[in-house]
Amino acid sequence: MDTTGNNALKPDENFTLEDWKAWPEGERWELIHGEAFAMSPAPRLKHQRLLLKLSTQLASRLKGKSCEPFISPMDVFLAENVVQPDLMIVCDPEKCRDEGIFGPPDWILEILSPSTSYKDQTQKRNLYEQFGVKEYWILNPDTLDLIIYYLEGDKFSNPVGFRLDKPVAVKLFPGIELTLAD
Repeated sequence: MDTTGNNALKPDENFTLEDWKAWPEGERWELIHGEAFAMSPAPRLKHQRLLLKLSTQLASRLKGKSCEPFISPMDVFLAENVVQPDLMIVCDPEKCRDEGIFGPPDWILEILSPSTSYKDQTQKRNLYEQFGVKEYWILNPDTLDLIIYYLEGDKFSNPVGFRLDKPVAVKLFPGIELTLAD
């Protein structure tokens, strides 16, 4: 998996949330600490299949509970930052509005792709830590290797490695496990 890809728009220029709001409708952008990242092309087929399988498991396991899963594209507003995690769980309904999620999700999963791998593992990881995401999963779709960060105080723990070809517990939600085993 290429970890150097970066699709920032004018990396030397800082953009604001007001700039982001003025960009053409229908274009998908993330804004992280003033840097704009294009969200196209759309994810590849393998990425979407994995996302569907995991989101279906989460939706079924969270049915009837107060926490709700969401999939991309869904804007998440973290102060002046706007991101679109692949899969997330939000437990505070006050954060959920028509325009997106306002505040940090409780749990986030990003599926790596060549164009977002570096950003997911660095800038987004740091952003999620800064805003208090309680559990952050990063999945390599080619190997099913999984790295998990748990929020301890105001910092992420050292990463813990798993493989999603076997069930992996979502620590934040006891009794919920996810797997990509057939």
